[in-house]
Amino acid sequence: MADSLLEVIFDVVDIAFDVSDAIDRTKQLGKPDTVEVPPDPKPLSAAAQRALAEAEERERKRGQSDQAASRTDQAS
Repeated sequence: MADSLLEVIFDVVDIAFDVSDAIDRTKQLGKPDTVEVPPDPKPLSAAAQRALAEAEERERKRGQSDQAASRTDQAS
């Protein structure tokens, strides 16, 4: 009799743990994923804007000269 009573108690405790686990999993599924958003970018100073524009212009000219050189190589 005592053995069957212990088995019933253990079964009830086991079921309670299973229900608790199911509730925890349900709560975790309902949580949205945390997404970190970068802070708003600070506007560039006038000097930084000029430097960026100059660098982009140099890069554009370098790309054009590379294309012209490759066309010259292909024509040869």
